[in-house]
Amino acid sequence: MITRMSHFFLKTLREDPADAEVPSHRWLVRAGYIRRVAPGIYSWLPLGLRVLQKIEEIVREEMNAIGAQEVLFPALLPADPYKATNRWTDYGDNLFRLVDRKDADMLLGPTHEEMFTLMVKDQCSSYKDLPLALYQIQIKYRDEARPRAGILRGREFVMKDSYSFDMDKAGLDASYAEHRAAYIRIFDRLGFEYVIVQADSGAMGGSASEEFLAISPNGEDTFVRSPGGYAANVEAVRRPLAAEADASEVPAAEVHETPDSPTIDALVAQANALFPRADREWVAHDTLKNVLFNLRQPDGTVEALAIGLPGDRDVDSTRLEAAVSPAELEPFEETDFAKYPSLAKGYIGPAGLKAAGIRYLLDPEVVPGTAWLTGADKSGYHVINLVAGRDFDVEEHVDVAVLREGDPAPDGSGPLSLARGIEMGHIFQLGTKYADALGLKVLDADGKLQTVTMGSYGIGVSRAVAAVAEATCDEKGLCWPRAVAPFDVIVLATGKGDEIAQTAEKLAVDLDAAGVNVLLDDRKASPGVKFKDSEILGIPTSLVVGRALADGNVEIRDRKSGQARVVPVSDAVAEVLAEIGR
Repeated sequence: MITRMSHFFLKTLREDPADAEVPSHRWLVRAGYIRRVAPGIYSWLPLGLRVLQKIEEIVREEMNAIGAQEVLFPALLPADPYKATNRWTDYGDNLFRLVDRKDADMLLGPTHEEMFTLMVKDQCSSYKDLPLALYQIQIKYRDEARPRAGILRGREFVMKDSYSFDMDKAGLDASYAEHRAAYIRIFDRLGFEYVIVQADSGAMGGSASEEFLAISPNGEDTFVRSPGGYAANVEAVRRPLAAEADASEVPAAEVHETPDSPTIDALVAQANALFPRADREWVAHDTLKNVLFNLRQPDGTVEALAIGLPGDRDVDSTRLEAAVSPAELEPFEETDFAKYPSLAKGYIGPAGLKAAGIRYLLDPEVVPGTAWLTGADKSGYHVINLVAGRDFDVEEHVDVAVLREGDPAPDGSGPLSLARGIEMGHIFQLGTKYADALGLKVLDADGKLQTVTMGSYGIGVSRAVAAVAEATCDEKGLCWPRAVAPFDVIVLATGKGDEIAQTAEKLAVDLDAAGVNVLLDDRKASPGVKFKDSEILGIPTSLVVGRALADGNVEIRDRKSGQARVVPVSDAVAEVLAEIGR
């Protein structure tokens, strides 16, 4: 059936939305694909819903191809299963919680591991029921503190989540490999550049975690890769501990007055002026910087945390948040310093932190035998030759420093380069975390109960709409790959007179009869408006019926290349069919 723009529920906008931060958000709103309802919450208009459904179908085809079976859970869920796995508290403020009229705790599902686990527990009792893979395409809810970028980071979104159930680790490995291969096929079909990186499992738990990132300068995720093939989300990078040093020749630690040197740059300048080294100048990397945070646990308790790292490094809050999850980071304020008299702001050292009873985590470069210039826990004073393991304890390490171009890859495969991406998929080997918590066991071949091992595999389906738009749009508007475009062809009647309108109508009818999904722009609008809208909408092929008709010709335009060619009216349908691969 032909869709006519004169009756289509569509309104394009000439101005960018005020809250648009990235191109995909700007064009999806301007082209009439989505409309904002509230921060992080969007309605899908007919064009947007067509694209969303096409992506859903690609996902569905590939999941079915590996034997996964589709189910559908409610979005409104009871709290008890999430309390059993501790995620009722672990999710913190990101969880939409509510109470029903009978005072029962409920939630809007952020993800459905618990529900899948309980469903399989109810239905499966024997090893003969496994392996099993189930999936759903469902709306999820997370109360993002900072929803942004349109549907790239929303509070309500469509997600495909699937789960594998196996008897043992070997079975899980096979299920994981099948899902991974299916994801590669899905993202290949969606038509944007992506990379597979090692990832941190976060609150989901599990191991063998990988992310599929759409490469984009506007992505929120930073990842690293090396010439030798190493690739990881920054949260998952673990630099190895440095080799321990021989400190037998290092003199005893000495405290020096260093007035007006609360910053690293000021400290280095003071050190070179007041107590110069014989071998070389002091540099920022010789200093030990101690950075304080507060950690708020899911139960509401707050504790102080100190990170010690070389002075030429900074703490990456994203990496630290991943390392301390499900706790949340909060700033260490002036009022917090008042609680710890042993801390001298700007001159904090390991001794003051120990006296205050503050948990102290060290960078991988701070290992036994390394000597440092750091705070002496007295305003205006620093200590030199403070040796780790000799003068202060080295008990816990954490790698949360900001990664830099050229840092060595953890696997020795070369220097790291940094890039940005949009998280599109995440796959985990969950193991038995949820099966243990919820009692998912089946009888094995010997008649003994055995805990089922699970895998979890997610794809951001609604986010994929934005990711594809982000990767393919240009300065004129959207530019959809044919696999996800809302229509195959837009037929434009550009000009006055019955002949133009009738020819456009006939071509649209003939294309429709040939199985082509056609949008006919039959509005009483100027050619300029129609051309502008066709570019904004991003439909791959335009068939223009206009002035060339006087010579018996029409024009075929390719949205991606911008190239146009004139063909006889009699050949137009065949030419379009060839162009779209029919």
